[in-house]
Amino acid sequence: MKKNFIKIVAFVALTITVFTSCKKFLDVQPEDKVLETQLFSTKLGVQSVLNGLYINLAKNELYGDQMSLSTIEILAQRYNIPSTHSLTKMATYVYNESPTNTRLESIWTAAYANILNINAFLENIEKYKGAVDPSTEAIFKGEALAMRAYLHFDLLRLYGPRYSTVDSTKQSLPYYEGSKSSINPLLPANEYMVKVLKDLSDAENLLQADPIITGGVNTASATDVADFLKSNRNLRFNYYAVKGLQARVYLYRGNKIGASQAAKVVIAAVDKFKWTTTANALNEKVNPDRTFSTEMIFGVMNTQLYTRYTAIFDPSVADASILAPLPARLATVYESNDNDYRYNLNWQIPSTGVKSYRTFYKYADVVDKTKTFRFTIPLLKISEMYYIAAETEPVAADGINYLNVVRLNRNLINLLPTAVINTELQKEYQKEFFGEGQLFFYYKRRNITSVGNGSSTANIIINYAVPLPLSESQYR
Repeated sequence: MKKNFIKIVAFVALTITVFTSCKKFLDVQPEDKVLETQLFSTKLGVQSVLNGLYINLAKNELYGDQMSLSTIEILAQRYNIPSTHSLTKMATYVYNESPTNTRLESIWTAAYANILNINAFLENIEKYKGAVDPSTEAIFKGEALAMRAYLHFDLLRLYGPRYSTVDSTKQSLPYYEGSKSSINPLLPANEYMVKVLKDLSDAENLLQADPIITGGVNTASATDVADFLKSNRNLRFNYYAVKGLQARVYLYRGNKIGASQAAKVVIAAVDKFKWTTTANALNEKVNPDRTFSTEMIFGVMNTQLYTRYTAIFDPSVADASILAPLPARLATVYESNDNDYRYNLNWQIPSTGVKSYRTFYKYADVVDKTKTFRFTIPLLKISEMYYIAAETEPVAADGINYLNVVRLNRNLINLLPTAVINTELQKEYQKEFFGEGQLFFYYKRRNITSVGNGSSTANIIINYAVPLPLSESQYR
């Protein structure tokens, strides 16, 4: 843990320095103290620090790649990773060898580093009162608390026990609510979840005046600080993102009533998260919004997204390195239905002839470089709220109705009221969240032990026992 904190403290210091180019510091004060004072003395400075937290969230070690596009999806058997592939040990759950352990270490370090940054932000916004007006301060703090909850929750989902078993009372992970580099105790998973929900409750209270509630996702150009809070609210932890995350957390904890109530708050605001259209999904051939960003409740922008796409998904990548499913597996997931927007738009056989199978185009760049959805990776979408509502409905037929809303907006016919809800939900999670990092967590929450092997026609037993990184466990 000591080694890990050395990395984290260095990361915090690096994060602070990227927010300013000022070199004229007062000689009588430590450099970090001057930076801190300058940054938290103006609304623009405070905003820049908060922006830095979002930038960190979108780095490749977190949701810019590993927790969305690659590592977490490989654990869910999304891709064909044969024995000749560079990531075969990851696909076969060899957690204690490279590259698996290296990747898991980088996720852990980046997540806790940003958590400490968040805590420093919360402490400093209290310490330097008056730089921002009270209403803006409330929103900034609400966003930061929600981000802290989001990171902690995903750390638990990845490294923690299967929560819906007796393992929920076992020691799991540390929860950090301060910026000091101390070693916090490992908490039982159920106590840890209480802290996640407490942060979300506090965030919800602070975001009661979020501009998204009355104005929608984007009602300003954000050309100055005054308009900032009204712009691109689905790229911030907005009020509905908090409710959506509450729904996800409650469901993971087994509280179906709480999950249903939170999800339906977001569903009631579906007009703010508009479904993609046929024009975009089927007719637009040059600049399609393949991520369906209009449906996004919250997401990140990774400015390195197309570099990552070129490295891991592009058809020109060699078979021993590309991330692409077995053709038969992919056809099974989408039931060979080209009417499905998700299949038709995002999976294509390359026209260049470099591959004879469909490759993943969801994160390919478009011609028009001014499109606002460029670089976007969804982390919470309106479709998931309907899935949660479907799973938590007491009457199965009512749950099917929620599923049918999503299917209608994916160009699919309605399921019969007699359809088996859990069977259909699993199919939907497999179709909907490709490249978004949610399927592994769905399997783990449902205790689904055997799934289709990404590299063969057989099944494989998923190993959910992701160990704590060595830098953490060796000091426990």
